[in-house]
Amino acid sequence: MTTSAKISVLLDHDGSADDFLSMVLLLLMDHVDLIGVSITPADCYGENAVETTLKLLSKAGRLDIPVGLGNLHGINAFPSEWRARPKILNALPLLINIDTTASVSTVVSSQVLLTQKLKEAEAPVSILLTGPCTNLVQVLAQEPSLAQKIGSVVWMAGAIDVVGNVRTFNHDGTAEWNVFWDPISSAKLLQYSLPLTFIPLDATNAVPVTFDFLKRLALQSNHFYSDLAGQFWATTIDTIPSYDYTYFMWDVLATSYLAIPEAFTTETIEIDILSSGPGAGRTYRKPGSGQWVTIATGVNKDHFYTYLLDKFNQSPTT
Repeated sequence: MTTSAKISVLLDHDGSADDFLSMVLLLLMDHVDLIGVSITPADCYGENAVETTLKLLSKAGRLDIPVGLGNLHGINAFPSEWRARPKILNALPLLINIDTTASVSTVVSSQVLLTQKLKEAEAPVSILLTGPCTNLVQVLAQEPSLAQKIGSVVWMAGAIDVVGNVRTFNHDGTAEWNVFWDPISSAKLLQYSLPLTFIPLDATNAVPVTFDFLKRLALQSNHFYSDLAGQFWATTIDTIPSYDYTYFMWDVLATSYLAIPEAFTTETIEIDILSSGPGAGRTYRKPGSGQWVTIATGVNKDHFYTYLLDKFNQSPTT
């Protein structure tokens, strides 16, 4: 993707291995100016996710990028063993000895960060959500006029024409986790008529983390980010129970949409989101009375994998 000017991007992530690699990918995009990182305590415990975020920003020499931590909690919590993952990441050899002068006590709330950055923006801001949308919805509920400052929202969320990935008591399995965590806020997000692009399971199901890909990544492990990505994804082997295991590049795929949209097939449709009941979090087509959004229906995975290997074939300049 070529562009003459950088786009300002706010990232809101929820602290899994894929989220951190998404942040790294944004830092490596020449056309992106990452102006803030917000954390939702969903697929993580906030303190651990802040530490990992700051370590990676420190390694990249980008501690000038402000970090915010959300204090809102969803209706349906992620499994605790998934949420503990950032603590393991912080203990990996590539991160354990990275010291930062900042800590969780020095970061602002996500609502303060997002509000401040949107108010300061002189040009439309792109928002990338790789976790739930709760922080953004809370900001817009407080100051609806800030929606005018948003140029686009790309959200890794939903399962439109495929089965969901939520397997929990009293749920029918139609939802995707980022939507299910807070289905009420997810439904409210549609009410703001933002320029929304969903990267749902329909597209992410095409890009699993395979051993073949990890082997290709390991061949360039002399570069810091390839080594980091390989180590991060290696920790995901036991994240999902073995009877239902496949770890996909959910968030990294959504992030890559900002750089290689030509690799995606998309469709503009009307959708709605169920906010309660056994299908809470279900994202479904609703022609005639839904909210118009763009959804990714597929991706050229060879294009995507090649792009990813090329971007991670780098090391920090510091």
